[in-house]
Amino acid sequence: MQVVFCGTAAGAVAARVGAPYSGPGNRFWWVLHETGLTPHELAPLEFRALPRYGIGLTDVVKYASGSDASLRRTDFEPDAVVAKVERFAPRILACVGKRAAQEVLGRRAVDYGHQAERIGVSEVWVVPSTSGAARGAWDLAPWRALAARVRGA
Repeated sequence: MQVVFCGTAAGAVAARVGAPYSGPGNRFWWVLHETGLTPHELAPLEFRALPRYGIGLTDVVKYASGSDASLRRTDFEPDAVVAKVERFAPRILACVGKRAAQEVLGRRAVDYGHQAERIGVSEVWVVPSTSGAARGAWDLAPWRALAARVRGA
């Protein structure tokens, strides 16, 4: 696995339809294609095809869904994410959004881009959330930098 993307939790639409990043206005599938991580823009229901491109998905919250603001402190399971990353050893763990990164890394101050620490052998990156709710501060540059790293550039 080249890169595993770790979000915070499935949004309401994603939970309802059973496909990650499927909410209205979510740019996840577009950005994977735009940055060259997939050869074409996949539909959310095609998420099972991601491993053929060296991509995996997980979330810090597995048993609840909704916006970050609706989640309870007890919903988060960062230790489970760390254990999975250590076990499966993807080249890169990319947290989609600062909240996911804060939980996984156990710190409040998180910037976009490559992080100093590793989880096992895996590099850690933080990229902006692709949620439609996060559009106000959205930036493609960290995604482009991550994609270049995934491709070995």
